[in-house]
Amino acid sequence: MILSGIILICINGCRIQPEQEEQKPNIIVFFCDDLGYGDLGTFGHPTIKTPNLDRMAETGQKWTNFYVAAPVCTPSRAALLTGRLPIRSGMCSGRRRVLFPDSNGGLPQSEITIAKALKSAGYATACIGKWHLGHLQEYLPGSHGFDYYFGIPYSNDMDQVEVEGLDYYTVCTNPEIEYFQVPLIKDNEEIERPADQTTITRRYTEEAVQFIEMNRDKPFFIYLAHSMPHVPLFRSEAFENKSLRGIYGDVIEEIDWSMGQILNKLEDTGLDENTLVVFTSDNGPWLIFNEYGGSAGLLRGGKGGTFEGGMREPTIFWWPGKLEHKVVMDMGSTLDLFPTICNLAGVEVPSDRIYDGVDLSPALTGDTSSLRNEMFYYRGTEVFAVRSGAYKAHFITQSEYGGEEPVVHDPPVLYDLNVDPSEKYNVAEQHPEIISEIKNLIVEHKKSVVPVENQLEKRTGE
Repeated sequence: MILSGIILICINGCRIQPEQEEQKPNIIVFFCDDLGYGDLGTFGHPTIKTPNLDRMAETGQKWTNFYVAAPVCTPSRAALLTGRLPIRSGMCSGRRRVLFPDSNGGLPQSEITIAKALKSAGYATACIGKWHLGHLQEYLPGSHGFDYYFGIPYSNDMDQVEVEGLDYYTVCTNPEIEYFQVPLIKDNEEIERPADQTTITRRYTEEAVQFIEMNRDKPFFIYLAHSMPHVPLFRSEAFENKSLRGIYGDVIEEIDWSMGQILNKLEDTGLDENTLVVFTSDNGPWLIFNEYGGSAGLLRGGKGGTFEGGMREPTIFWWPGKLEHKVVMDMGSTLDLFPTICNLAGVEVPSDRIYDGVDLSPALTGDTSSLRNEMFYYRGTEVFAVRSGAYKAHFITQSEYGGEEPVVHDPPVLYDLNVDPSEKYNVAEQHPEIISEIKNLIVEHKKSVVPVENQLEKRTGE
């Protein structure tokens, strides 16, 4: 089928009935944690088997220039759900880069999530998996438009128990369930602590399948945010020592199994041709954990940094009968999901605030190019780099983790990402006009940023 406002013709030539024309699409967004650009078979990994994700890419669309809005968990998740850069909601900080169990802040009630927007159009909404946008009740998914929540409130390495003789790295790379007292929450009730992380991917999957079955006769939105492959790595018994890539590969292959279960459910219920499925990750691989972290493939850097490996993510869109199969090299971002999903669902994007996303639906369902041409690479509250078209200028660089001070570049370092996606060859001297244009973009962007209360720096007892 072809989507353009009203759906016109079936593949077999039959006319669609009026009640089908008005049917709103289901939406499922899968958001992994710390998955690298090079960690899927379809994105080039030679020893991790991902047949279900490969099938999605082979029948859907693989986007090769798709970005998140931040290189760490909390701000990246805030941006996806709101369509706004985290600087606008107070969900980023240079001091505390994410929320912690002692944090007193979270995503403000004034923000409108995808779930909240879709509820106005009659959607059933579920958040399954890692939240990390505030663990206090006023910030949990139920307060942000989700009818149902099943998952953990923050990263799976938090609430760590001190183990005598073992440092943080050792505990994370040789984990036991009881080392991490992370709670499992259903709606607003804690049902398990510590969460049994060996079964958590399977249980997320079962919850999603059940939600699809329960809401098969009405439009639904599922935000399934896997807790892994963030360390500590856990997988179920069925996936132990299954992958040639070791435990990290085991974890990815179980996530791929999860995708297969959910795609099969959509196909078995006949919902596949009315469901848009998006698969991506919150940031790049956590390189400091060596073989327990992932790979950014040919990209430079990883989680925590503003080189491509930290913010360019492996991304697949799947919607049988609606999306033409192709590899899309245009730019896109998780910021774009909010306006795209709103448009597909017939929901008007609010006009009372600035949005940083663009509607990708014409590029997804038609022959047009993506409207995104720029990307701002924030680290905390600072713009470290900007991409405009093929060119990316780094004004500040800093190692992802560690004590190194940031390095200010004047003139900035410039890379042509079409030619040099690994960011090896500085072409600043050849293109002073590009640098000037990008500097102007930053000036205009900063004019649009209004100071708000920082949510990440609020701590319990302060």
